[in-house]
This record gives sequence, structure tokens and C-alpha cells, in this order.
Amino acid sequence: MSTQPRALDERGDAAAPVVAPIVPAPAGAAPGAPRVRRSEFLYFALRNGKLVLGLSIVLLCLLIALVGPLLTDHAPLAFEGPPAEAPSREHWLGTTASGQDVYSQFVHGLRSTFVVGALGGGLAALIAMVVGFTAGYRGGIVDEILSMLTNVVLVIPTLAVLIIAAAYLTVRGFVAEALFIGFTSWPWAARAVRAQTFSLVSRDFVDMARLSGRSSRQIILREIAPNMSSYLLLMFILLFGGAILIGATLDFLGLGPSNAMSLGLMMNNAVLWGALLLGTWWWFIPPGVGIMAVVGGLYVMNVGLDEIFNPRLREL
Repeated sequence: MSTQPRALDERGDAAAPVVAPIVPAPAGAAPGAPRVRRSEFLYFALRNGKLVLGLSIVLLCLLIALVGPLLTDHAPLAFEGPPAEAPSREHWLGTTASGQDVYSQFVHGLRSTFVVGALGGGLAALIAMVVGFTAGYRGGIVDEILSMLTNVVLVIPTLAVLIIAAAYLTVRGFVAEALFIGFTSWPWAARAVRAQTFSLVSRDFVDMARLSGRSSRQIILREIAPNMSSYLLLMFILLFGGAILIGATLDFLGLGPSNAMSLGLMMNNAVLWGALLLGTWWWFIPPGVGIMAVVGGLYVMNVGLDEIFNPRLREL
């Protein structure tokens, strides 16, 4: 078997060879260097039960979030039915104590869950990569300043800051919520990217890129980042799931959007109106199952990808 690119563990040390979905070899590599084939990645991906299961759950939830609102004529905040009605043909998941359609609230809330996760997790991943790559590649005083900034944000009680900020906003929306989450959940990922970058900066292909006259930005984007692609993908999935959980927590505390619907807000309303005591299970179970399915599917998918990228974890 041909030699594969080396992976990096969480401490930044070289680990076992990894199969990553990167087709071209690094630009600074020697002629004839081996390339990772997409067919090889697909071969192990399709045979990894965890990845298939997790991805299937996430895609199913995404499909429901995209198509679900088109299958109902009820608005999520409209009072259109009898109060606390059990699931029926007219209201597939029943109604709330105020006569609102639970199915409509669920599918719209599931859509907002993906929006908050994508925006919040994507922003956090972007900030982490910019800070981590810059600190790890530049080193010196730049690394010290960025590391100090990262440590300051890291020790700030994130949830407390989000609660205070959300409480003082007169009009709250999903975009604002996602921005707050993204700007406060990046430090741990930035430290991990910095450690990985430190390990790659001293490699021969980076030195060759410097000798060829490439700029720092080109070296980071074309040499360092591709060799960390598998790690960056796993990091984004974790940030995606973390943003969903933080957003659901804020919504459950009543600090979510004031003019829209989310799964956390559904659970908040169910608790306030005593759904558990009244036995209206169709009100609080769907949002809980939705959050658990999305976050659980992301976690299982992350474990499956980790086994594919790291042959030591791969099931034979």
C-alpha cells in the first residue's frame, strides 16, 4: 500500500496515516508524490455504519425542515384550532393550549435550528481558522497577542454573556442569536488549529513553498489548510452541534427570537403552560426529539468520519 499523508492528533503530534478527501497532493510536494483518491474515501465511507447512520439522520431532519413547511396551511403562531387537541388529520401533531398547530411549529423550528447551527458554527469555525492559522504560522509577538485574546475569550462565561446580551435586545432574531454564538464559541477550536499549524510549519513542503516565493496567505491556503482538511471538517461539525445546543438553551430560557418559532421556544412554552402536567405529550416531545436527533446525528457522523480519517480507529 502506498504511503498516505500523515494525520495529526489533538496535541499536534504526527499520528497514523489518514485518508482525507483531498485529491491533489500539496503543491510543494515532490514530483510523483502519492495522491488521496476520492474513490478510496467513498469506499470506506459507504462501509462505515456510524457515518451512514449519522448522515442519514441529519439529512432526514434537513429534508423535513425544508419540505415540512410546504405540507401545512397553518401558520406556526396562528390560533387556528381547538386548544390542547390530540394529533388528528387536521393537526398532525395536535395543538397547543392556545390552539396553535404543533406540526407547523415543529417544522419551522427545525428549520431555524439548522440556520442557527450553520451560521453560528460556520462563523465560529471561520474565526478559529483565521486566528489559529495566523498565530501558528507567524509565531512570535503575533502568536502571543492572539493567544492572549483567545485565552481571554475562553475564560469568559459564554452562556452568561449570551443571556445578558439577549436580555437587552428589544427585537431578537435567529441571525443575531447565531452571531452571538459564533463570536463566543471559537476559542477552543482556534487553540487546536494553532497547535496543528505549529506542527506543519516546520515540514519540508512548507519550506519549499517559501523558497518558491509564495506569500504567507498562499502557503496557509494551499499547503497547510489542505493537509488539515479532515481535522477542520470534524471541528466544524462539533461547532455546528454546539451552536444548536447553545441556541436551544437560550430559546428554552425565553431569550430566543421574539417574532419567530424554534424548538427551544416550543419547549419553553410547553413548560410555561404545564404541558407535562396536563398530559399533552405531543407538545413537548417533538421538539426534544428534533434537537436530540440533529445533535446526535452530527455526533455519530463525526465519530464515523474520525474512523475513516484515522486508520487506527477504522473497523476491519
